Amino acid sequence: MAERFAELQAERERTWAPEQLAKNATQRRVLVERDDPASRPGAGDRIGPFDLVDADGRRVPSVELIGEGPAVLVFFRFGGCPACNIALPYYDEALWPALHAAGIPLLAISAQIPVDRGPTERHGLRFPTFADPDYALGRRLGLTFLPEDRPAVAPGQPWIGATLGTQSYEIDQPAIVVLEKDHTIRFIDVSPDWLARTEADVVLAHLPEATGGSVVTQAA
Repeated sequence: MAERFAELQAERERTWAPEQLAKNATQRRVLVERDDPASRPGAGDRIGPFDLVDADGRRVPSVELIGEGPAVLVFFRFGGCPACNIALPYYDEALWPALHAAGIPLLAISAQIPVDRGPTERHGLRFPTFADPDYALGRRLGLTFLPEDRPAVAPGQPWIGATLGTQSYEIDQPAIVVLEKDHTIRFIDVSPDWLARTEADVVLAHLPEATGGSVVTQAA
């Protein structure tokens, strides 16, 4: 995935104005600098049941989503995010086949509600996408953030809160979370820089059920 993001960045460097490039880089740098892993739950912590909303608007309880466990949750920013439209098809290609063969659910989640069907339709994703109403799960996992720059919004003006359907600047950081049947976190990796996300082999290293190997113990 890093190579695909490098291609995206190279394209932006060819086509974006210098001030736009600098603003984007600053936003990502600030998020990395202020990220505090100790502020969110880690491997071995139990988060408790939750509900998500599927693409048809149905509220689905986590016990139904996780099944017999484990399950892999992919948090992404929103349906139109260019980086997410690289990450999601990458996970479909590099992660979904092994998980599907092992009967391990792969779920994509964002705060956007209703669910944007765009990524699934554009890329033919083979795993479902869900909305996290009121940021309930994202906040519980310590994934959401508010950008430094939050200008006032005029009526009818396009902005991230309208895109998300939340009327808020709050948004999820990309993350991968592996949950056990009892909602205990086996693995969590958060990407404050949205152009540096978890590679598929890192996830699979924590899923011997899908690889026939030994589970990697996540460092505290």
